Amino acid sequence: MRKSKVLAKLRKGGFARVCSLGHFLPFFIRHAAHLNFDGIWVDLEHRAMTEREVQALLAFCHYTDIDSIIRPPTVERTPLCRYLEDGATGLMIPFVSDGKIARQVASAVKFPPSGNRGIDGAGLDGDYGLEAWRSVSEYTAETNRQTFILAQIETPEAVDNVEEIAVVPGIDCLFVGPSDLALRLEVVSGSNGMTLEEAVERVARSARQHKKSWGIAPSSLEEITRYHNMGAQIAPWGGDFSLINVLETCMNELDVILRVGPLLDPVEGLEKVVVKKP
Repeated sequence: MRKSKVLAKLRKGGFARVCSLGHFLPFFIRHAAHLNFDGIWVDLEHRAMTEREVQALLAFCHYTDIDSIIRPPTVERTPLCRYLEDGATGLMIPFVSDGKIARQVASAVKFPPSGNRGIDGAGLDGDYGLEAWRSVSEYTAETNRQTFILAQIETPEAVDNVEEIAVVPGIDCLFVGPSDLALRLEVVSGSNGMTLEEAVERVARSARQHKKSWGIAPSSLEEITRYHNMGAQIAPWGGDFSLINVLETCMNELDVILRVGPLLDPVEGLEKVVVKKP
């Protein structure tokens, strides 16, 4: 069983370096692993991929030794188990609004005695049976130790129930979805209700109290700094949509060159355009 880099960081009180991916881009996984990211958050809630594409991405993550965190489009038992069987290291579950949902998810994806997941062992997580079917295999126990669940706190109900979510065995991290949470706080409470920052503070406090990790999706480096100082251990940064910044940089460089014209090579007397390597 491959050991989780994200969990190793979280269990030592460290900060897990996670980026995000929403499209079938195998090279992105190799680059992220090369740059020493601990994990990749693969968003299947808002992005569409085929089952085979997801399986391929999970295999790429496994063989480049980087954690894969799937945000699934469903909380149905069988699909969640299959993501883990196909090699997912963790699951980020949207809209976990109470302890009941948290317990259902944990039970579905953890083997006994921690949960009630069915055993197969023929998937990537069991080395296609080579590990799981050995007579002395520790497949189920090691799988429980090396896979994790992030419960997304995205509603006022989730904030109100954060204590009962945090105490559920198998829930490793409380993860704030700030966009959905802020929208619903405004709709439910109006301008006089709980603010997003107050809600984040409640989540952080509950995580500390129950010795769980917490994280959030940031929108700026300033937010990462602030939330890290509050104890956040996951704040995904960098993803396939960030590639627009690379294109913008290259376009600005071309604008500069086209405005100033070609530069004269002082040695050979030849006109040569000097282009900064992106």
